[in-house]
Amino acid sequence: MAVTYEGLMACKSEGKEFTYTDRETMLYAVGLGMGADPMDRRELDFCYERNLKALPSQATVIAWNDGVLGNSGLDFIKVVHGEQRLKLHKPLPVQGHIRSDSKVAAAYDKGEGRGALVVMETEITDLKDNSALVTLESVVFARGDGGFGGPTGAPDPLPTVPDAAPDHEISYRTLPQAALIYRLSGDRNPLHSDPDFAAAAGFDKPILHGLCTWGNACRAVVEKVCDFDPTGMTSFGARFSSPVFPGETLKTEIWQVDGGAHFQTTVVERGVLVLSNGYADIG
Repeated sequence: MAVTYEGLMACKSEGKEFTYTDRETMLYAVGLGMGADPMDRRELDFCYERNLKALPSQATVIAWNDGVLGNSGLDFIKVVHGEQRLKLHKPLPVQGHIRSDSKVAAAYDKGEGRGALVVMETEITDLKDNSALVTLESVVFARGDGGFGGPTGAPDPLPTVPDAAPDHEISYRTLPQAALIYRLSGDRNPLHSDPDFAAAAGFDKPILHGLCTWGNACRAVVEKVCDFDPTGMTSFGARFSSPVFPGETLKTEIWQVDGGAHFQTTVVERGVLVLSNGYADIG
């Protein structure tokens, strides 16, 4: 099936309902590596139901739906996650009944042999009171699908980090089985679990989910800037710059500014930047 601009823009999924419970909220936090120290009561609040809190980044998995582009004709073995942004309209509940409406909001043709950028937008509604909960924007890079005649251009750029020393720096060592735990929150793409699939995509072994790395950066900002209170964060976004392998150490540097924070994440062992242009709004 050939990719067409009209076909891409017609991709959507409306009115899908989901329910998540405190179990999913705790599993998500554990999938990011929280709770490694059983005596750290601040992290325990994300992993234990007594005083449970939800990380804002969990919004990316509460209505997991990987079928929106299913009939687009894209070569999925060459599709990679380029950017992820979210806007919270209110703090994320630790459990809920929600509705998801997803669509392709834009598609940019970089030319034959140069791929395409596809912007996916998802609106999530809290069915408890039919209020807006979160807006997700995901940019995917379809490396094998340029030249379909769509418009040129790109999404609005994320801000760059300041040219100064960071205010905070924190590192988390990911578990060797991190991808196998994180995939239980929704994303079962075999790129993160199947060695043969990973090899076909050009990797020596399965890679960590980009959204797991992204969630670790959110965890870092919540710890260092929000003092473990996630309710003040209203937006979070970053660009995926390079893959991460389970077991590697993620170092996040954070610059505090009025109303928010800039951040970036590197893999310590390889000195590779893996998240760039990170920014969070914090009230």
